Amino acid sequence: MLGPTVVVPPADYMAAAPTKPHEIASQMGLARDELDHFRSASSSPAEPGETVVTDKFAFAFDIDGVLIRGGKVIPEALEAMKMLNGDNQYGIKIPYIFVTNGGGKTEAERCLQLSNQLQIEVSPGQFICGHTPMREMAEKYNTVLVVGGEGEKCRHVAEGYGFKDVVTPGDIIKDNADTTPFRKLTPEEYKNSRARNFGEVEIDAIFVFADSRDWASDQQIILDLLMSKNGRLGTRSETFEDGPPVFFSHNDVVWSASHDLTRIGMGALRVSLEAKFKAVTGKELQTTAFGKPQIGTFQFATRLLQQWRKDTHGIDFPPDTVYFVGDTPESDIRGTNEYDQHAENNWYSILVRTGVFQEGTKPRFPPKATVDNVLEAVQHGIEREYRNALKKAALEKATSTPIAE
Repeated sequence: MLGPTVVVPPADYMAAAPTKPHEIASQMGLARDELDHFRSASSSPAEPGETVVTDKFAFAFDIDGVLIRGGKVIPEALEAMKMLNGDNQYGIKIPYIFVTNGGGKTEAERCLQLSNQLQIEVSPGQFICGHTPMREMAEKYNTVLVVGGEGEKCRHVAEGYGFKDVVTPGDIIKDNADTTPFRKLTPEEYKNSRARNFGEVEIDAIFVFADSRDWASDQQIILDLLMSKNGRLGTRSETFEDGPPVFFSHNDVVWSASHDLTRIGMGALRVSLEAKFKAVTGKELQTTAFGKPQIGTFQFATRLLQQWRKDTHGIDFPPDTVYFVGDTPESDIRGTNEYDQHAENNWYSILVRTGVFQEGTKPRFPPKATVDNVLEAVQHGIEREYRNALKKAALEKATSTPIAE
């Protein structure tokens, strides 16, 4: 069905290989038997002419710095996707999802963009961005301020999640231009912003969906609300404890863009906002961040992966191992390692050198493996699975073989 397959035991087996011909033949036979098991046993069945889908393991990928950098595809990413989709020496397909802290667009729009970049079909059912888990909060809060992103995109994202009344900084500036002395709305911004009297509106929560395009004005508006009475602009709380809660879609202080050096991100905005609040009020500001490395995001990713495997491949149980490939030790690697301590299955962190991580530095949160690029990460995971399966088969065979008298 899949053509000839050359079976070679892993290098660590070859180093300790027996010298007797019948033992070598036995070892090669074991390798061939285990390859058949690795490809098909308890994996979803294949139609004639198709590869099989393994249920043993899966991959999860960060995007910026792993697959894409500065809007351009990292060359090895195309080969990595082909390998996951069956173009590998074992003839297997491997389920995978994408987990990025980036956002500012609908999941459908991001998936279409990623599909074109990677030359594959990416479904919203296998994609999580930083603000995706926020959709579960749409029933809790009625009127919300949504900050960040390009134009009206984040408003549309929030409304798509089911938030009933979505306010933007542009709406607030349109109502009172003196709110931000140094920012004036462009004609397009003024047209798209919605007119209303914010002296009569109580904002229940603040969501920073994507990176701010104007830190000064966005932080001014957020601070006004945090120091307000019950989220009503133009008021001041006596205790500075009556304002709405504020949520960030992620906490990455830096990220990998097209510039040679890393750029500051939403995590830096969060730190700045907390410092400003303390400087003005003398009190600590409690904020909440989603995204990696938060455990909740990995729990959400687990549910997404299980649903994707079930809907797409008919596999209705979790994989033994999930290989998470990222470029940021402080979010990707830290989150994977910490979640591995709580998860029922194994989460294995792989750090690539194509993004935030700089060669010659020691990661604060060490990965299980460090490789040059995403293709090597996929190869590492597949070969590790095969070696583990081969060793398991050898052990089972050794324990089941009768001892000669």
